[in-house]
Amino acid sequence: MKKENTYQPPFTITPLMLRLIADISEAVGRISAQTDSALDLRLRRLNRIRTIQGSLAIEGNSLNEKQITAILDGKHVIAPPREIQEARNAILAYDHLEKWNPGNEKDLLKAHGVLMAGLIDKAGYYRQAGVGVMGDTSLVHVAPPAGRVPHLMGDLFQWLQTTDHHPLLMSSVFHYEFEFIHPFEDGNGRMGRLWQTLILSRWNPLFLRIPVESIVYAHQQEYYTALQQSTQQGTVTPFLEFMLDMIRNAVLGATPQVTPQVTPQVERLLRILVDAGQIGLSRKELQEVSGLSDRKSFMARWLTPALEAGLIEMAIPDKPNSRLQRYRVTNVGKRTVDYVVSTFKKDESLRLLSRVVPI
Repeated sequence: MKKENTYQPPFTITPLMLRLIADISEAVGRISAQTDSALDLRLRRLNRIRTIQGSLAIEGNSLNEKQITAILDGKHVIAPPREIQEARNAILAYDHLEKWNPGNEKDLLKAHGVLMAGLIDKAGYYRQAGVGVMGDTSLVHVAPPAGRVPHLMGDLFQWLQTTDHHPLLMSSVFHYEFEFIHPFEDGNGRMGRLWQTLILSRWNPLFLRIPVESIVYAHQQEYYTALQQSTQQGTVTPFLEFMLDMIRNAVLGATPQVTPQVTPQVERLLRILVDAGQIGLSRKELQEVSGLSDRKSFMARWLTPALEAGLIEMAIPDKPNSRLQRYRVTNVGKRTVDYVVSTFKKDESLRLLSRVVPI
């Protein structure tokens, strides 16, 4: 039998929140229906890097996406050791995300242990002293006393487990309440954002590759302002409206481009591979059909751009230089060809119509 939870975070559901939730839900549904699995893996890696860079940057870490990519690939990076450690920890934490239960307090402590390993002495444990949050020039928030942290976090997790609010609201409320309690000695900001992503990913796995944190970083001052407004007003509402807007922006920004702009060379390559079907063609066959003899030019202007855009794929991706390698069009590539054809027909119809009536 579940323990009855008497704690209820203070907030009001506004018309703006309802519109934002509707917009996000519609966009998530659209993306889920359009996503190509091979492209999704590439997007997930790219957006994971953006997520980590954004969340760390909010805390003052200066590493850029290229440096974090290098760390992810195990390459040497010249940067402050602490910042490199923060990036390595964050990479590991986000890699573990699918293994943690958002409603399990012990998992939160484990996650903090991973995220802050080697950075503070008490990684994975609630703080034992008072903390305050500094603004540019003054103290903007004094967190509850350390002795109250276990009780407050217990209430928050109990609420999380029993609430029937939409996950978009639930995750944002948790994020704010977590920051208000500030349960750890350090790492509270990145943990709050990590846990919101975890909660959202249980609603829809799409959020494992949507870089909400990078959008928040782009609106960093507004993020702090929303936190302060909620604290000053004694209600989570300002932060909820801000956070839902950030999530909407992130979702819309992560929408795969169904009809990307392509060069004439890539368009022709796609048409050839569409005709070839699922079996695809080898690089040599593609060159012959295209009437090209210069391999270097063909790779640079035709094959590589189509691969990088996710429009075509290798039949043997783990052996890119195999003599048996063949290339075939992806679902995104097929949609691009369909779009180009339909646009041409539409433009041609308008051109013919223009001979008869003004347009």
